[in-house]
Amino acid sequence: MTPSMKSKFMSADAAAALIRDGDTVALMGGGGGLMEATCLFQAVERRFLDTRAPRNLTVVHALGIGDKGHRGMNCFAHEGLVRKVVGGHWVWSPRMQQLAREEKIAAYILPGGVSSQLLREIGGARPGLITHVGLGTVCDPRHGGGRMNASATEDLAEVITLDGREYLRYKPYPVHVALVRASAADEDGNISFEHEAANLDAAAIALAARTSGGQVIVQVKERLPRGALKAREVRIPAAWVTAIVVDPGQRTSYDIPFDASLTGELTGPERLAIDAQEARAADGAGAEPFSERQAVARRAACELFEGAVVNYGVGVPDAVAKLVVRRGELGCIHQTIEHGTYGGSLLDGVLFGYARNATAMLDAPTQFDFYAGGGLDIAFLGFGEFDAQGSVNVSRLGGLTVGPGGFIDIAQNARKVVFCGTFSAKGVQLHTGDGEMRVAQQGAVRKLVQAVEQITFSGPQALVRGQQVLYLTERASFRLTPEGVELFELAPGVDLQRDVLDQMGFAPKLAAEIAVMPRSHFLREDDRFGAMTGPMAR
Repeated sequence: MTPSMKSKFMSADAAAALIRDGDTVALMGGGGGLMEATCLFQAVERRFLDTRAPRNLTVVHALGIGDKGHRGMNCFAHEGLVRKVVGGHWVWSPRMQQLAREEKIAAYILPGGVSSQLLREIGGARPGLITHVGLGTVCDPRHGGGRMNASATEDLAEVITLDGREYLRYKPYPVHVALVRASAADEDGNISFEHEAANLDAAAIALAARTSGGQVIVQVKERLPRGALKAREVRIPAAWVTAIVVDPGQRTSYDIPFDASLTGELTGPERLAIDAQEARAADGAGAEPFSERQAVARRAACELFEGAVVNYGVGVPDAVAKLVVRRGELGCIHQTIEHGTYGGSLLDGVLFGYARNATAMLDAPTQFDFYAGGGLDIAFLGFGEFDAQGSVNVSRLGGLTVGPGGFIDIAQNARKVVFCGTFSAKGVQLHTGDGEMRVAQQGAVRKLVQAVEQITFSGPQALVRGQQVLYLTERASFRLTPEGVELFELAPGVDLQRDVLDQMGFAPKLAAEIAVMPRSHFLREDDRFGAMTGPMAR
């Protein structure tokens, strides 16, 4: 019967016409164009601008999607096109952030892993996602319920008790349309991810829409003959797929047409040559100039030990990842990122989520299962601000919706969490590189505050879980204790009272002995002392 089946291939405009007013649309993608169905997104925007339809969509996405300009979530950032957005990360669409600030949409956030896993639960027709992830944070209905503005009035989760223990049940919803990106489709509609730089939550999104009786629309780069795909190459079967749009111009990222080292397809000598090239680049003149970022990274790397399973966030943690590569110690740890990737050389900035010559690529819901189950030894994460109780905010800063991405899933479940960042912001002037850190001008924005604007990581909950928590800055190091945040280490050249205590919004506990960080952390010359010699070394 297969040859007589109606073809699922159509134009992007025809596929966009399948979306109805009021539909819930699930999107996938990451910053820089990672697995983003750009052609489909643009077709939806084009249709709305031409016809004012569809209207009042609910849009759901787990990670940040866009370029801070006109692509990704920016295609949906039109008043009337959307009425509600549940986003894991918002910074790639300033226009959507503005709609939220102006109360023109109902704005919500969910942890990135929770969002992906909830879609998987919807695909299995189960009663939502029951998990500990999010307890004590902004996603807990007792602390905001994921609501980010006054127009958001629903709680996305409820607190339940099972066997005497609290959990959150994130509520299911129907998915009317899934917009999915993949590499290729055969004539029957079987879908392959072979040339993608990640898997993300594509299968979970597609199954959620299929189970909901909705539309599964897939953008691919090439159309293959029937039977061209091996069964193990098929990641979404034809039975789930409604429509397929071929975009021959589909790229690995916004700026990279195709790179086999990013899609995990290289093996043998070719792969080794790329790895050697990456190592030379990390060690060469192209490396970023020494600054306080590297000073914090060197201190943070002291927490590593051989065999550790590690996750790196964006920001200063990028510098930790680069330091490990530069020291030739990448093979000493198990490096992961929430997009589902293991190993390789991590890309940063707009290309966070890509890894060159990764050793494994899983789907994102499975990666988050690994995290939620306690698989991470250490997480290096950034912070927007932290407070006297050790709670951290990265999801709402200056009244602007930012979202946590995978931050909550990761921070709440790693055995040790190392928050890395600068002590203050806006106008700060620092001098370093000679073995000391000197503050020439204090920053206008305090990041160590009495109480954070929003709880993205709960210090009190971390104590209950028995996590080890550090807060590392270029001036001082802090740790979480039952009595609150304790200052236990100071950078050479920094005045404790003037440069630290007077610039904080709370009085920390002071350790009985405050250590001085090694001067080698603050030298311009590349230090080569081992990163695997920290207090947790095995």
